[in-house]
Amino acid sequence: MPPVMPMLSRGKHRSPSKGACFMEFVSYLAGERWSDHPACTHPLLAGVARLVNDHTSDAARPHLATLIPSVIGLTGDDPRLDVRIALRCATTALPVVAHERQLAMAVSILSAEHVLAELEGRPGMAERSREALAQVPDAARWASAFGRGIRVSVKGFRRYAAPNTAQLAVRGIAQACVPDPDALLRGLLAGAIVDCRALVRPPAERVVDPARWADACRLTTR
Repeated sequence: MPPVMPMLSRGKHRSPSKGACFMEFVSYLAGERWSDHPACTHPLLAGVARLVNDHTSDAARPHLATLIPSVIGLTGDDPRLDVRIALRCATTALPVVAHERQLAMAVSILSAEHVLAELEGRPGMAERSREALAQVPDAARWASAFGRGIRVSVKGFRRYAAPNTAQLAVRGIAQACVPDPDALLRGLLAGAIVDCRALVRPPAERVVDPARWADACRLTTR
């Protein structure tokens, strides 16, 4: 990683001279048109990155920069990507968010596990999901009763449940009464990247051009 770090900021920017969020910096490094929706990153993963960028404090946001190269080229059509990302969001948020959001996160976990079982043809639930639900047994029981008899389609989960889960999870963590929500948000994004890399294996490790990185930093910190 080059020694110079960008000054990331909240929101959308018309050009690098106005600043850059996480995904706008990604678009520049990838050689794409300046945008916070670059084609080089899976749409839901990019959405999580934008949410984490905007809900991280100004003091902690620069620490997100080291994750930027790892999302370049991380995309694909595998429907499991959306489910895995949503599951990472929900399992990270469930133990710490407010009660009303816990119910939604518990429902999201059970729905995601159901969809994954259908996609992968496997029974049972992942250990991470079981551990998250075990920390909030009341919410887990409520979610189980709520979802009984409801079938979630792969298409419906990807289109509606997954992005809604990501939004609720990130906002819930940012507002949670925990010592360091910034660290949890960064961990969520880092974990989602790892989950995606398990399904999308790039042909080679992404190498950042130091000159382009330095140029991007210069443009976004004027």
